[in-house]
Amino acid sequence: MNIRAQEQTTTASERDMANAIRALAMDAVQKANSGHPGMPMGMADVATVLFNRFINIDPAAPAWPDRDRFVLSAGHGSMLQYAIHYLLGYADMPMDEIKRFRQLGARTAGHPEFGHADGIEVTTGPLGQGISTAVGMALAERMMAARFGPRLVDHYTYVIAGDGCLQEGISHEAIDLAGHLKLSRLIVLWDDNHISIDGPTSLSTSMNQQARFKAAGWDVQAVDGHDMGAVAAAIEKARKSRKPSLIACRTIIGKGAPNMQGSEKTHGAPLGDAEIAAARANIGWAHEPFFIPENIASAWRAIAARGAARHDDWKIRHATAPRRKAFDAAIEGEMPASVARALATFRKEHVEKATKVATRKASEMALTAINAATALTVGGSADLTHSNLTVTKGMESVTPGRFKGRYIHYGIREHAMAAVMNGIALHRGFVPYGGTFLVFTDYARGAMRLSALMGQRVIYVMTHDSIGLGEDGPTHQPVEHLAMLRATPNVNVFRPADIVETAEAWELALTTTDRPSVLVLSRQGLPMLRENHARENRSARGAYVLREANGARDVTLIATGSELEIAKAASDRLAAEHGIRAAVVSMPSWELFEQQDKAYRDAVLGTAPRVAVEAAARLGWDRWIGADGAFIGMNSFGASAPAGDLYRHFGITAETVADAALDLVRSRKEQS
Repeated sequence: MNIRAQEQTTTASERDMANAIRALAMDAVQKANSGHPGMPMGMADVATVLFNRFINIDPAAPAWPDRDRFVLSAGHGSMLQYAIHYLLGYADMPMDEIKRFRQLGARTAGHPEFGHADGIEVTTGPLGQGISTAVGMALAERMMAARFGPRLVDHYTYVIAGDGCLQEGISHEAIDLAGHLKLSRLIVLWDDNHISIDGPTSLSTSMNQQARFKAAGWDVQAVDGHDMGAVAAAIEKARKSRKPSLIACRTIIGKGAPNMQGSEKTHGAPLGDAEIAAARANIGWAHEPFFIPENIASAWRAIAARGAARHDDWKIRHATAPRRKAFDAAIEGEMPASVARALATFRKEHVEKATKVATRKASEMALTAINAATALTVGGSADLTHSNLTVTKGMESVTPGRFKGRYIHYGIREHAMAAVMNGIALHRGFVPYGGTFLVFTDYARGAMRLSALMGQRVIYVMTHDSIGLGEDGPTHQPVEHLAMLRATPNVNVFRPADIVETAEAWELALTTTDRPSVLVLSRQGLPMLRENHARENRSARGAYVLREANGARDVTLIATGSELEIAKAASDRLAAEHGIRAAVVSMPSWELFEQQDKAYRDAVLGTAPRVAVEAAARLGWDRWIGADGAFIGMNSFGASAPAGDLYRHFGITAETVADAALDLVRSRKEQS
């Protein structure tokens, strides 16, 4: 652990242990000249009680499946977590990392980031995301316990949240869902310090948070956050509740800094050398920066030893558990071979039948095969189950106190749905998918971005993907959303054109474990475009030549989703009426196509002029069509009318595509 020793004969008190957090937070923020010391100093007492008396984690085995989960939802106070990790003895958190707080390449990033350091369960910082993701973790714990019993699954999810977390809209959605489902193993410790960046919270809110949580079905207590006995008693009571619990901890931000505590001045800036010296004197911390006395270090190490003993006990239970192999497979999360076999059979069957269905229906049909082949998948929808078609035969619903089901009714809570799915994925044991309309990615965006940032296998089933949804009009017709999703790093976006591409997209989404996938699906029926079954998953390369030109290409038509049939019809028209040889390229996933080598990309795109057609915004398409290419799509919002009328009104037709291609071919001939 590399903590400098100092001869001490006294046993450290919990107050001493808390002051170690305060000192490290002050020192690290000061050295970095950046950060948020106020929250770690204010919540040090609460956090010390939680870790010293209750939480079960093993720093030597940070991924132990039955560990308690700790979520620092108020991620700006990251030095609270880093200080605790150092004190507990996490191998990847030596004092040098504390000294490198907020520096390039340091594990001690400005906000806690999943994967950057052991023991960080979730990336937080965007307020409200942590508490909402924790709801997913607590839900996954209950669902795993329902399947495997308390012998293997018996842990709590603890959250430290601030006023900002509770003010963000996503928290309202997640709190409501958690209360409805009676997630009794979820305990939120609210840093009730009455301060936000601008000043007192009274500047912007009069919300009675305790009444709000009670109304949502939570058990609620209020304590002095600096009375360690009261905090411990509240946590003990919360652990016995049959409801999720909120403990309102009345604290003083920057506790210990005599001239600044209780003020927003301690929130987001270093205290300064003079105030740090005064704080050291005030809390009785007569030690140089970044120094922890041995007796205090030993007290924190005892927490780690207790966690290791609990882990050892669990390993004994695990070794004799009848369902340990199934449990381990669920935690590992690898798709069984039966899924690939089921989807291969599915694709062959529907090519032979030339099945014509909307890709949202194709998704439901593929899911029927998938959900029968594996128990790993957990579905859901934001109150659009029978529009998204995300439930399959035999799936039972998750309901309050009954967690053996595989289908979650998220209600009209798109943002919380995405965050809860992040929590389920982070917990391990399931592969979550959830549906809404593509246009409502606007509502889910914050949590979807974190899916990508954390590299989690979360599958978003986004239906009603264009003006093709028809009469619901421009409020529901996505135009810019594909561009937004494609611009987000570490996301695979699939817009399949028929039932076969839809099944291929599902297979790729399920087997890609380091990022989320978004399946963008049509409301309207689409024809089968593959002429022959192939064992290869052609969508895996992102784009492919659906139909090559009869001879040297005069033009290449590129399309995705529902517009691929339009491109194919335009190709037929060009050949029949003008003798123009047009290749047709399907591009279901830009991201996967970008990963192919240059030779493959060049072979698919060709050297002839290119026309792209997609009922969405042009942004990004010029990369594929080149400076001289043409784009047929949307350059405005949609309108309310039947789908066919809209396609004609906005000029997304085979005739328009053919005319654009003809103009390019003529222009190329004139230039040559």
